[in-house]
Amino acid sequence: MNLETFLHHLHFDTEKLAPPDWEVDWGDAPLPYKLYRGLPEIPLSGDIPLTLNGREALDEPGLEELRSFLWYVYGLTQYAQSAFLEDPEERTAVSYTQLLRRFVPSGGALYPNELYVYSKLADVPKGIYHYDVAHHCLRLLREGNYDSYLSRSLGNCDVSDSFCTVFVSTVFWKNFYKYNNFSYRLQGLDAGCVIGQALEVADRMGFSSRVCYQFLDRSINHLLGLSEQDESVYAVIPLSIYPSIQCVDKFNREENVSAAELTREVPLVQHETYNRSKRVLDYPLLKEMNEASMFETTQSFVKIKKDDRVKKSFGTEFIMLPTTESFSYDLASVCRERHSPDIDFMMGKVSQNTISTLLKETFSFSYQNDLDDTDEDPVTRLSLHGFFYNVEGVSNGAYAYDKSSHSLRRITNGDFREILQSGLTMPNVNLFQVPLCLHVVGGKDHLKEELGYRGYRIQQMEAGILLQRLLLISCALGMGGHPLLGFNANQCDELYRNDSKQITSLIQIPVGPYRPRAWLKGNLNS
Repeated sequence: MNLETFLHHLHFDTEKLAPPDWEVDWGDAPLPYKLYRGLPEIPLSGDIPLTLNGREALDEPGLEELRSFLWYVYGLTQYAQSAFLEDPEERTAVSYTQLLRRFVPSGGALYPNELYVYSKLADVPKGIYHYDVAHHCLRLLREGNYDSYLSRSLGNCDVSDSFCTVFVSTVFWKNFYKYNNFSYRLQGLDAGCVIGQALEVADRMGFSSRVCYQFLDRSINHLLGLSEQDESVYAVIPLSIYPSIQCVDKFNREENVSAAELTREVPLVQHETYNRSKRVLDYPLLKEMNEASMFETTQSFVKIKKDDRVKKSFGTEFIMLPTTESFSYDLASVCRERHSPDIDFMMGKVSQNTISTLLKETFSFSYQNDLDDTDEDPVTRLSLHGFFYNVEGVSNGAYAYDKSSHSLRRITNGDFREILQSGLTMPNVNLFQVPLCLHVVGGKDHLKEELGYRGYRIQQMEAGILLQRLLLISCALGMGGHPLLGFNANQCDELYRNDSKQITSLIQIPVGPYRPRAWLKGNLNS
Protein backbone atom coordinates (compact mmCIF):
# COMPACT_ATOMS: atom_id res chain seq x y z
CA MET A 1 0.00 0.00 0.00
CA ASN A 2 1.48 3.37 -0.97
CA LEU A 3 1.37 6.25 1.51
CA GLU A 4 -1.27 8.27 -0.35
CA THR A 5 -3.63 5.29 -0.25
CA PHE A 6 -2.77 4.74 3.40
CA LEU A 7 -3.75 8.31 4.33
CA HIS A 8 -6.99 7.99 2.37
CA HIS A 9 -7.89 4.74 4.12
CA LEU A 10 -7.14 6.27 7.54
CA HIS A 11 -10.13 8.58 7.08
CA PHE A 12 -12.48 7.16 4.51
CA ASP A 13 -11.94 3.38 4.24
CA THR A 14 -10.77 2.31 7.69
CA GLU A 15 -11.90 -1.29 7.20
CA LYS A 16 -9.11 -1.70 4.60
CA LEU A 17 -6.33 -0.87 7.06
CA ALA A 18 -6.09 -4.22 8.88
CA PRO A 19 -5.77 -7.72 7.40
CA PRO A 20 -9.11 -9.61 7.18
CA ASP A 21 -7.88 -12.18 9.71
CA TRP A 22 -6.62 -9.61 12.22
CA GLU A 23 -7.19 -10.69 15.82
CA VAL A 24 -6.09 -8.83 18.91
CA ASP A 25 -3.91 -10.88 21.26
CA TRP A 26 -5.26 -9.43 24.50
CA GLY A 27 -3.11 -11.74 26.61
CA ASP A 28 0.10 -10.34 25.12
CA ALA A 29 -0.83 -6.64 25.38
CA PRO A 30 1.97 -4.18 26.17
CA LEU A 31 1.93 -2.05 29.29
CA PRO A 32 0.24 1.37 28.91
CA TYR A 33 3.49 2.98 30.10
CA LYS A 34 7.17 2.58 29.32
CA LEU A 35 9.57 1.17 31.90
CA TYR A 36 13.35 1.64 31.95
CA ARG A 37 15.55 -0.73 33.89
CA GLY A 38 18.64 0.09 35.92
CA LEU A 39 18.62 3.89 35.53
CA PRO A 40 19.18 6.50 38.28
CA GLU A 41 15.87 7.60 39.81
CA ILE A 42 14.73 11.03 40.95
CA PRO A 43 11.62 10.39 43.13
CA LEU A 44 8.72 12.82 42.76
CA SER A 45 6.48 13.46 45.73
CA GLY A 46 2.94 12.08 45.58
CA ASP A 47 1.71 15.07 47.56
CA ILE A 48 0.04 16.67 44.55
CA PRO A 49 -1.71 20.05 45.04
CA LEU A 50 -5.48 19.87 44.53
CA THR A 51 -5.55 23.24 42.81
CA LEU A 52 -3.31 24.84 40.18
CA ASN A 53 -2.39 28.40 41.04
CA GLY A 54 -0.21 30.95 39.31
CA ARG A 55 3.26 31.52 40.64
CA GLU A 56 5.20 34.62 41.61
CA ALA A 57 6.73 36.28 38.56
CA LEU A 58 10.27 35.17 37.72
CA ASP A 59 10.51 32.83 40.72
CA GLU A 60 12.84 30.01 39.77
CA PRO A 61 10.80 26.79 39.56
CA GLY A 62 11.95 23.68 41.38
CA LEU A 63 11.30 19.97 41.36
CA GLU A 64 7.93 20.43 43.09
CA GLU A 65 6.61 22.54 40.21
CA LEU A 66 7.89 20.06 37.63
CA ARG A 67 6.32 17.21 39.60
CA SER A 68 2.91 18.90 39.58
CA PHE A 69 3.19 19.82 35.90
CA LEU A 70 4.04 16.27 34.79
CA TRP A 71 1.35 14.64 36.93
CA TYR A 72 -1.41 16.98 35.77
CA VAL A 73 -0.35 16.57 32.15
CA TYR A 74 0.18 12.80 31.91
CA GLY A 75 0.39 11.13 35.31
CA LEU A 76 -1.64 8.15 36.43
CA THR A 77 -4.51 9.91 38.13
CA GLN A 78 -7.26 7.38 38.74
CA TYR A 79 -8.02 3.68 38.99
CA ALA A 80 -11.47 2.79 37.66
CA GLN A 81 -13.41 -0.45 37.38
CA SER A 82 -16.63 -0.82 35.40
CA ALA A 83 -18.99 -3.78 35.12
CA PHE A 84 -20.97 -4.73 32.03
CA LEU A 85 -23.26 -7.58 31.03
CA GLU A 86 -21.79 -9.93 28.44
CA ASP A 87 -25.33 -10.94 27.45
CA PRO A 88 -27.85 -8.18 28.30
CA GLU A 89 -30.78 -10.56 27.73
CA GLU A 90 -29.52 -13.27 30.08
CA ARG A 91 -28.27 -10.78 32.72
CA THR A 92 -26.03 -13.43 34.23
CA ALA A 93 -22.46 -13.21 32.97
CA VAL A 94 -20.82 -10.01 34.19
CA SER A 95 -17.38 -8.83 33.06
CA TYR A 96 -15.22 -6.14 34.61
CA THR A 97 -12.80 -3.73 33.00
CA GLN A 98 -9.97 -2.13 34.93
CA LEU A 99 -8.38 1.08 33.74
CA LEU A 100 -5.55 3.29 34.91
CA ARG A 101 -6.81 6.66 33.75
CA ARG A 102 -5.06 9.95 33.06
CA PHE A 103 -6.48 13.43 32.62
CA VAL A 104 -6.28 13.21 28.82
CA PRO A 105 -8.44 10.94 26.63
CA SER A 106 -6.83 8.15 24.64
CA GLY A 107 -8.20 5.63 22.15
CA GLY A 108 -8.89 2.46 24.11
CA ALA A 109 -7.12 4.02 27.14
CA LEU A 110 -3.85 2.74 25.66
CA TYR A 111 -1.87 6.02 25.93
CA PRO A 112 0.71 5.47 23.14
CA ASN A 113 2.64 8.63 24.02
CA GLU A 114 5.52 9.12 26.47
CA LEU A 115 6.97 12.24 28.10
CA TYR A 116 10.65 13.13 28.36
CA VAL A 117 12.14 16.28 29.84
CA TYR A 118 15.38 18.18 29.45
CA SER A 119 15.64 19.65 32.94
CA LYS A 120 17.84 22.53 34.08
CA LEU A 121 16.41 22.80 37.59
CA ALA A 122 18.80 23.62 40.38
CA ASP A 123 17.78 20.70 42.59
CA VAL A 124 18.44 17.88 40.09
CA PRO A 125 21.38 17.14 37.75
CA LYS A 126 21.05 18.85 34.37
CA GLY A 127 20.12 16.36 31.71
CA ILE A 128 17.57 14.29 29.81
CA TYR A 129 14.97 12.36 31.82
CA HIS A 130 12.06 10.03 31.14
CA TYR A 131 8.89 10.60 33.16
CA ASP A 132 8.17 7.17 34.66
CA VAL A 133 4.43 7.42 35.29
CA ALA A 134 4.19 3.97 36.87
CA HIS A 135 6.47 5.06 39.73
CA HIS A 136 5.91 8.85 39.45
CA CYS A 137 9.61 9.57 39.16
CA LEU A 138 12.23 10.77 36.70
CA ARG A 139 14.76 8.34 35.17
CA LEU A 140 18.04 9.93 34.11
CA LEU A 141 18.87 9.01 30.51
CA ARG A 142 21.73 11.40 29.78
CA GLU A 143 23.41 14.00 32.01
CA GLY A 144 24.75 17.31 30.72
CA ASN A 145 23.93 20.68 29.17
CA TYR A 146 22.43 20.36 25.69
CA ASP A 147 21.16 23.90 25.07
CA SER A 148 23.14 24.42 21.88
CA TYR A 149 22.42 20.93 20.51
CA LEU A 150 18.70 21.22 21.18
CA SER A 151 18.40 24.79 19.88
CA ARG A 152 20.07 23.85 16.60
CA SER A 153 17.82 20.76 16.31
CA LEU A 154 14.83 23.12 16.56
CA GLY A 155 16.15 25.41 13.83
CA ASN A 156 16.08 28.84 15.40
CA CYS A 157 14.49 28.32 18.81
CA ASP A 158 16.83 29.32 21.63
CA VAL A 159 16.09 27.18 24.71
CA SER A 160 18.79 28.70 26.92
CA ASP A 161 16.18 30.67 28.90
CA SER A 162 13.89 27.66 29.30
CA PHE A 163 14.08 25.86 32.64
CA CYS A 164 12.67 22.71 31.07
CA THR A 165 11.91 21.29 27.63
CA VAL A 166 9.24 18.60 27.25
CA PHE A 167 9.32 15.96 24.50
CA VAL A 168 6.12 14.15 23.48
CA SER A 169 6.92 10.85 21.77
CA THR A 170 4.89 8.00 20.30
CA VAL A 171 5.58 4.32 21.03
CA PHE A 172 4.14 2.60 17.97
CA TRP A 173 3.43 -0.83 19.44
CA LYS A 174 1.46 0.49 22.43
CA ASN A 175 -1.72 0.80 20.39
CA PHE A 176 -0.78 -0.95 17.13
CA TYR A 177 -1.30 -4.25 18.94
CA LYS A 178 -5.04 -3.43 19.10
CA TYR A 179 -5.79 -1.03 16.23
CA ASN A 180 -3.26 -2.21 13.63
CA ASN A 181 -2.53 0.49 11.02
CA PHE A 182 -5.43 2.66 12.21
CA SER A 183 -3.25 3.37 15.25
CA TYR A 184 -1.31 5.93 13.20
CA ARG A 185 -4.29 8.27 13.18
CA LEU A 186 -4.88 7.75 16.89
CA GLN A 187 -1.25 8.43 17.77
CA GLY A 188 -1.29 11.96 16.34
CA LEU A 189 -4.61 12.85 17.98
CA ASP A 190 -3.52 11.40 21.33
CA ALA A 191 -0.28 13.39 21.14
CA GLY A 192 -2.32 16.52 20.44
CA CYS A 193 -4.46 15.95 23.55
CA VAL A 194 -1.27 15.63 25.63
CA ILE A 195 0.06 18.87 24.09
CA GLY A 196 -3.27 20.60 24.72
CA GLN A 197 -3.22 19.52 28.36
CA ALA A 198 0.40 20.67 28.70
CA LEU A 199 -0.55 24.12 27.35
CA GLU A 200 -3.46 24.40 29.81
CA VAL A 201 -1.41 23.31 32.82
CA ALA A 202 1.57 25.50 31.90
CA ASP A 203 -0.73 28.52 31.58
CA ARG A 204 -2.32 27.88 35.00
CA MET A 205 1.11 27.47 36.59
CA GLY A 206 2.40 30.73 35.09
CA PHE A 207 4.78 29.20 32.55
CA SER A 208 5.08 30.31 28.94
CA SER A 209 5.32 27.55 26.37
CA ARG A 210 5.99 27.01 22.68
CA VAL A 211 5.09 23.97 20.61
CA CYS A 212 7.75 22.96 18.09
CA TYR A 213 6.41 20.62 15.42
CA GLN A 214 9.44 21.08 13.16
CA PHE A 215 12.76 19.70 14.32
CA LEU A 216 15.50 17.35 13.22
CA ASP A 217 13.93 14.05 14.19
CA ARG A 218 17.03 11.89 14.17
CA SER A 219 19.05 14.27 16.31
CA ILE A 220 16.23 14.60 18.88
CA ASN A 221 15.64 10.84 19.00
CA HIS A 222 19.39 10.32 19.29
CA LEU A 223 19.56 12.74 22.22
CA LEU A 224 16.85 10.77 24.04
CA GLY A 225 18.32 7.41 23.10
CA LEU A 226 15.21 6.27 21.20
CA SER A 227 15.11 3.57 18.56
CA GLU A 228 13.22 5.10 15.61
CA GLN A 229 11.84 1.69 14.71
CA ASP A 230 9.98 1.60 18.02
CA GLU A 231 9.39 5.21 19.09
CA SER A 232 9.76 8.72 17.74
CA VAL A 233 9.30 12.26 19.08
CA TYR A 234 6.26 14.12 17.68
CA ALA A 235 6.54 17.50 19.44
CA VAL A 236 8.99 19.51 21.55
CA ILE A 237 7.69 22.05 24.11
CA PRO A 238 10.13 24.45 25.83
CA LEU A 239 8.84 25.94 29.12
CA SER A 240 9.98 29.27 30.55
CA ILE A 241 9.19 31.62 33.42
CA TYR A 242 9.55 34.59 31.04
CA PRO A 243 6.52 36.02 29.20
CA SER A 244 7.37 34.45 25.87
CA ILE A 245 9.91 32.10 24.36
CA GLN A 246 11.75 34.04 21.72
CA CYS A 247 12.70 32.04 18.67
CA VAL A 248 14.74 34.70 16.90
CA ASP A 249 17.25 34.27 14.15
CA LYS A 250 20.08 33.72 16.58
CA PHE A 251 21.04 30.83 14.37
CA ASN A 252 21.44 31.78 10.75
CA ARG A 253 18.35 30.65 8.84
CA GLU A 254 20.55 30.17 5.79
CA GLU A 255 22.75 27.77 7.74
CA ASN A 256 21.88 24.23 6.75
CA VAL A 257 22.04 22.30 10.02
CA SER A 258 21.71 18.57 9.46
CA ALA A 259 20.70 15.79 11.83
CA ALA A 260 23.64 13.68 10.67
CA GLU A 261 26.13 16.35 11.77
CA LEU A 262 24.46 16.92 15.14
CA THR A 263 24.24 13.28 16.13
CA ARG A 264 28.03 13.01 15.86
CA GLU A 265 28.38 15.59 18.66
CA VAL A 266 26.98 13.39 21.42
CA PRO A 267 27.54 9.68 22.00
CA LEU A 268 24.83 7.11 21.45
CA VAL A 269 23.06 5.89 24.59
CA GLN A 270 21.09 2.67 24.81
CA HIS A 271 19.00 1.63 27.79
CA GLU A 272 17.08 -1.51 28.64
CA THR A 273 13.29 -1.18 28.58
CA TYR A 274 10.35 -3.45 29.32
CA ASN A 275 6.89 -3.48 27.70
CA ARG A 276 5.52 -6.93 28.73
CA SER A 277 4.62 -8.20 25.21
CA LYS A 278 6.38 -11.45 24.37
CA ARG A 279 5.77 -11.04 20.64
CA VAL A 280 5.88 -7.64 18.92
CA LEU A 281 4.46 -7.70 15.40
CA ASP A 282 5.95 -5.65 12.59
CA TYR A 283 4.25 -2.42 11.46
CA PRO A 284 5.93 -1.53 8.15
CA LEU A 285 3.43 1.19 7.14
CA LEU A 286 3.90 3.07 10.41
CA LYS A 287 7.67 2.88 9.99
CA GLU A 288 7.42 4.08 6.39
CA MET A 289 5.16 7.00 7.37
CA ASN A 290 7.50 7.95 10.21
CA GLU A 291 10.50 7.82 7.88
CA ALA A 292 8.74 9.88 5.21
CA SER A 293 7.76 12.49 7.82
CA MET A 294 11.27 13.16 9.11
CA PHE A 295 13.23 16.34 8.51
CA GLU A 296 16.91 15.79 7.80
CA THR A 297 17.97 19.47 7.64
CA THR A 298 16.64 22.76 9.00
CA GLN A 299 16.11 24.04 5.46
CA SER A 300 12.95 21.90 5.40
CA PHE A 301 11.32 24.11 8.07
CA VAL A 302 8.51 26.35 6.77
CA LYS A 303 5.81 28.79 7.86
CA ILE A 304 2.18 28.04 7.04
CA LYS A 305 -0.05 30.54 5.28
CA LYS A 306 -3.51 31.10 6.70
CA ASP A 307 -6.13 28.80 5.21
CA ASP A 308 -9.51 30.38 4.47
CA ARG A 309 -11.17 27.22 3.18
CA VAL A 310 -13.00 26.70 6.47
CA LYS A 311 -14.62 30.14 6.14
CA LYS A 312 -15.87 29.29 2.67
CA SER A 313 -17.94 26.55 4.25
CA PHE A 314 -20.22 29.04 6.02
CA GLY A 315 -23.75 29.39 4.74
CA THR A 316 -25.60 32.67 4.19
CA GLU A 317 -28.11 32.11 7.00
CA PHE A 318 -26.71 32.64 10.46
CA ILE A 319 -27.65 32.86 14.13
CA MET A 320 -25.80 35.42 16.19
CA LEU A 321 -24.85 33.90 19.54
CA PRO A 322 -25.38 35.94 22.71
CA THR A 323 -22.50 37.77 24.34
CA THR A 324 -21.49 35.99 27.53
CA GLU A 325 -19.37 37.01 30.48
CA SER A 326 -15.78 35.87 30.81
CA PHE A 327 -15.77 32.22 31.83
CA SER A 328 -13.40 30.81 34.43
CA TYR A 329 -13.12 27.43 36.11
CA ASP A 330 -10.82 25.42 38.33
CA LEU A 331 -8.73 23.33 35.92
CA ALA A 332 -7.67 20.80 38.56
CA SER A 333 -11.22 19.95 39.64
CA VAL A 334 -12.44 19.78 36.03
CA CYS A 335 -9.59 17.39 35.19
CA ARG A 336 -10.64 15.12 38.05
CA GLU A 337 -14.27 15.17 36.91
CA ARG A 338 -13.82 14.81 33.15
CA HIS A 339 -14.42 11.44 31.51
CA SER A 340 -15.95 10.23 28.24
CA PRO A 341 -19.62 9.30 28.69
CA ASP A 342 -21.04 6.66 26.36
CA ILE A 343 -24.36 5.07 27.32
CA ASP A 344 -24.50 7.68 30.11
CA PHE A 345 -25.62 10.53 27.82
CA MET A 346 -29.17 11.75 28.46
CA MET A 347 -31.14 14.23 26.41
CA GLY A 348 -31.53 17.70 27.85
CA LYS A 349 -32.24 21.11 26.38
CA VAL A 350 -29.09 23.18 25.88
CA SER A 351 -29.36 26.94 26.21
CA GLN A 352 -27.92 29.45 23.73
CA ASN A 353 -25.78 30.87 26.53
CA THR A 354 -24.22 27.45 27.08
CA ILE A 355 -23.54 27.00 23.36
CA SER A 356 -22.11 30.53 23.16
CA THR A 357 -19.74 29.93 26.08
CA LEU A 358 -18.68 26.50 24.83
CA LEU A 359 -17.77 27.69 21.34
CA LYS A 360 -16.28 31.02 22.37
CA GLU A 361 -14.06 29.53 25.09
CA THR A 362 -12.96 26.59 22.96
CA PHE A 363 -11.50 29.02 20.42
CA SER A 364 -10.43 31.78 22.82
CA PHE A 365 -6.80 30.79 23.04
CA SER A 366 -3.61 31.17 21.10
CA TYR A 367 -0.38 29.34 21.54
CA GLN A 368 3.17 29.94 20.42
CA ASN A 369 4.29 27.49 17.75
CA ASP A 370 6.73 27.21 14.89
CA LEU A 371 4.13 27.09 12.10
CA ASP A 372 2.80 30.64 12.26
CA ASP A 373 4.51 33.98 11.80
CA THR A 374 2.35 35.21 14.68
CA ASP A 375 0.76 33.53 17.69
CA GLU A 376 -2.40 35.64 17.44
CA ASP A 377 -4.78 33.20 15.79
CA PRO A 378 -3.12 29.89 14.94
CA VAL A 379 -6.27 27.75 15.07
CA THR A 380 -7.64 29.09 11.77
CA ARG A 381 -6.37 25.88 10.16
CA LEU A 382 -9.28 24.12 11.87
CA SER A 383 -12.96 24.84 12.35
CA LEU A 384 -15.85 23.34 14.28
CA HIS A 385 -19.04 22.06 12.68
CA GLY A 386 -21.95 20.40 14.42
CA PHE A 387 -25.33 18.73 14.23
CA PHE A 388 -27.62 20.41 16.75
CA TYR A 389 -30.79 18.97 18.27
CA ASN A 390 -32.96 20.40 21.07
CA VAL A 391 -30.90 23.60 21.40
CA GLU A 392 -32.69 26.72 22.57
CA GLY A 393 -33.37 29.15 19.72
CA VAL A 394 -31.59 26.96 17.15
CA SER A 395 -33.59 24.84 14.72
CA ASN A 396 -32.42 21.25 14.34
CA GLY A 397 -29.76 20.95 11.68
CA ALA A 398 -26.11 21.17 10.67
CA TYR A 399 -24.11 24.32 11.41
CA ALA A 400 -20.60 25.75 11.12
CA TYR A 401 -19.23 27.99 13.85
CA ASP A 402 -17.91 31.33 12.60
CA LYS A 403 -15.42 32.54 15.17
CA SER A 404 -14.95 35.99 13.62
CA SER A 405 -18.63 36.93 14.07
CA HIS A 406 -19.35 34.50 16.94
CA SER A 407 -22.28 33.02 15.07
CA LEU A 408 -23.67 29.74 13.78
CA ARG A 409 -23.87 29.51 10.01
CA ARG A 410 -26.67 27.17 8.93
CA ILE A 411 -25.68 24.50 6.42
CA THR A 412 -28.88 22.43 6.33
CA ASN A 413 -31.97 21.81 8.44
CA GLY A 414 -33.11 18.47 9.82
CA ASP A 415 -32.76 15.84 12.52
CA PHE A 416 -29.70 13.78 11.55
CA ARG A 417 -29.36 11.63 14.66
CA GLU A 418 -30.48 8.41 12.95
CA ILE A 419 -28.01 8.92 10.09
CA LEU A 420 -25.16 9.68 12.51
CA GLN A 421 -26.01 6.66 14.67
CA SER A 422 -25.96 4.35 11.65
CA GLY A 423 -22.52 5.72 10.74
CA LEU A 424 -20.85 4.51 13.96
CA THR A 425 -18.61 1.48 13.52
CA MET A 426 -19.07 0.65 17.20
CA PRO A 427 -22.41 1.91 18.57
CA ASN A 428 -21.17 2.50 22.12
CA VAL A 429 -22.79 5.96 22.23
CA ASN A 430 -26.53 6.55 21.85
CA LEU A 431 -26.58 9.64 19.64
CA PHE A 432 -30.37 9.89 20.00
CA GLN A 433 -29.62 11.13 23.54
CA VAL A 434 -27.03 13.73 22.46
CA PRO A 435 -28.00 17.34 21.66
CA LEU A 436 -24.63 18.30 20.11
CA CYS A 437 -22.61 16.13 17.74
CA LEU A 438 -19.54 18.23 16.88
CA HIS A 439 -16.77 17.70 14.33
CA VAL A 440 -13.31 19.25 14.14
CA VAL A 441 -12.84 20.07 10.45
CA GLY A 442 -9.59 20.64 8.54
CA GLY A 443 -8.04 20.57 5.08
CA LYS A 444 -8.35 17.32 3.15
CA ASP A 445 -4.73 17.65 1.99
CA HIS A 446 -3.50 17.46 5.63
CA LEU A 447 -0.94 20.29 5.08
CA LYS A 448 0.93 17.99 2.70
CA GLU A 449 1.76 20.76 0.21
CA GLU A 450 3.70 22.72 2.82
CA LEU A 451 5.03 19.98 5.10
CA GLY A 452 4.92 16.75 3.12
CA TYR A 453 3.79 13.67 5.02
CA ARG A 454 4.74 15.37 8.29
CA GLY A 455 1.72 17.63 7.73
CA TYR A 456 -0.68 14.78 8.46
CA ARG A 457 0.51 14.15 11.98
CA ILE A 458 0.75 17.92 12.66
CA GLN A 459 -2.88 18.38 11.58
CA GLN A 460 -3.91 15.52 13.87
CA MET A 461 -1.99 17.06 16.78
CA GLU A 462 -3.61 20.46 16.27
CA ALA A 463 -7.00 18.73 16.16
CA GLY A 464 -6.10 17.01 19.44
CA ILE A 465 -5.21 20.35 21.06
CA LEU A 466 -8.59 21.80 20.07
CA LEU A 467 -10.33 18.59 21.17
CA GLN A 468 -8.78 18.68 24.65
CA ARG A 469 -9.83 22.28 25.18
CA LEU A 470 -13.37 21.47 24.00
CA LEU A 471 -13.59 18.55 26.45
CA LEU A 472 -12.39 20.66 29.39
CA ILE A 473 -14.83 23.50 28.65
CA SER A 474 -17.69 21.00 28.18
CA CYS A 475 -16.97 19.48 31.57
CA ALA A 476 -16.73 22.90 33.23
CA LEU A 477 -20.22 23.65 31.82
CA GLY A 478 -21.63 20.46 33.35
CA MET A 479 -21.64 18.41 30.14
CA GLY A 480 -19.59 15.51 28.86
CA GLY A 481 -17.80 14.91 25.58
CA HIS A 482 -16.77 11.60 24.02
CA PRO A 483 -14.16 11.67 21.20
CA LEU A 484 -15.01 9.19 18.44
CA LEU A 485 -13.02 8.11 15.40
CA GLY A 486 -15.35 5.23 14.52
CA PHE A 487 -17.70 7.39 12.44
CA ASN A 488 -18.48 7.71 8.75
CA ALA A 489 -16.43 10.72 7.61
CA ASN A 490 -17.75 10.49 4.03
CA GLN A 491 -21.31 10.70 5.30
CA CYS A 492 -20.62 13.69 7.54
CA ASP A 493 -18.73 15.53 4.81
CA GLU A 494 -21.66 15.03 2.45
CA LEU A 495 -24.13 16.40 5.01
CA TYR A 496 -21.84 19.37 5.72
CA ARG A 497 -21.21 19.88 1.96
CA ASN A 498 -17.49 19.75 2.65
CA ASP A 499 -16.35 17.97 -0.50
CA SER A 500 -16.45 21.00 -2.79
CA LYS A 501 -14.33 22.95 -0.30
CA GLN A 502 -11.65 20.25 0.08
CA ILE A 503 -12.15 20.01 3.85
CA THR A 504 -13.06 16.98 5.93
CA SER A 505 -14.27 15.92 9.38
CA LEU A 506 -11.28 14.82 11.46
CA ILE A 507 -12.95 13.68 14.68
CA GLN A 508 -16.48 13.42 16.04
CA ILE A 509 -17.37 14.58 19.57
CA PRO A 510 -20.87 14.01 20.98
CA VAL A 511 -21.44 16.60 23.74
CA GLY A 512 -24.31 16.87 26.21
CA PRO A 513 -25.68 16.20 29.69
CA TYR A 514 -25.05 12.78 31.19
CA ARG A 515 -26.02 10.72 34.22
CA PRO A 516 -23.47 9.48 36.80
CA ARG A 517 -21.69 6.32 35.67
CA ALA A 518 -21.89 3.12 37.70
CA TRP A 519 -18.24 2.43 38.38
CA LEU A 520 -15.74 2.03 41.17
CA LYS A 521 -13.00 4.63 41.02
CA GLY A 522 -10.29 6.05 43.22
CA ASN A 523 -7.78 8.86 42.84
CA LEU A 524 -4.09 7.96 42.62
CA ASN A 525 -2.57 10.85 44.55
CA SER A 526 -1.91 11.36 48.22
